[in-house]
Amino acid sequence: MGFLKSLFGGATESADDKKRNDEARQFDVLKYDGVKAMRMGQMDYAERFFRGALELHDDLEVRDYLSLVLMRKGLLAEALEQLRVLAGAQPDNTQVFIRIANVAFMMEDYAMMDEASQKAMALDGSDAQASYLCARAKKGLGDVVSALAMLTQAISLNDKYGDAYLCRAEMLLDLGDLNGADGDAAWLLEHASTNEDVLLLKARIEKARGSNDEALGYYDKVVEENPFCVTAFRERGALRLAMGDTIGATEDGERVLELEPDEASGVSGDYSAEGIEQKTRAAYRNNPLGLG
Repeated sequence: MGFLKSLFGGATESADDKKRNDEARQFDVLKYDGVKAMRMGQMDYAERFFRGALELHDDLEVRDYLSLVLMRKGLLAEALEQLRVLAGAQPDNTQVFIRIANVAFMMEDYAMMDEASQKAMALDGSDAQASYLCARAKKGLGDVVSALAMLTQAISLNDKYGDAYLCRAEMLLDLGDLNGADGDAAWLLEHASTNEDVLLLKARIEKARGSNDEALGYYDKVVEENPFCVTAFRERGALRLAMGDTIGATEDGERVLELEPDEASGVSGDYSAEGIEQKTRAAYRNNPLGLG
């Protein structure tokens, strides 16, 4: 009987079935094109495709992709909306709360970041990233003690967590614990000796110790690695000025003004050697530590 129905068209597709099948095919095309556009860096197209797919079918994977696209476009509130839907559908998914914490960090909403990271830690206490994000949240909230404890916990869970070492070292330096900061800096230099943030950290530690020649050497390394690092030129210029090297400080001041013209202050429009020197001295007086 089934053979005869098939042969004479008795098993034709109903209108509703055809509509569902057409929508399913269209959904697959939109989803595929969205992923392709996202991988090619075409975020506007990716967003359009993913939103079109969601109009046809509410799919968690598409919402996941869409949240990533919105984050890359800087549409953080909209990304958060997608992530909240994912969190409601998958309340045991650690990675969803980690991503919410990252979005909150980008929004500088440290209370939200703290809540999301703690949910992630409650779901998976072995996730070092969750501890690290909690530390960044605590730091943003001004809870230095808890932040340091969370950074230490992140490192205990992953002893190769470079960002955690760097953040802890920077906090210890701010607290005046130069030995503690230098201990983390030593690990970082061993594993990431050409990283400009690591080199800047070491330069600042040596500067805080009063080891100006050593600090200068590390600032030189930063500039070698990244000749466009304004912070390095600014801080090295401040150090050179403090060491009596007016010519070197002026050269660094000139480089800062080239890279960031808005830094110009003092003698407006005067880019003679004397004018640059006056600008440099004024800038360093206003920012004596040379910190951006």
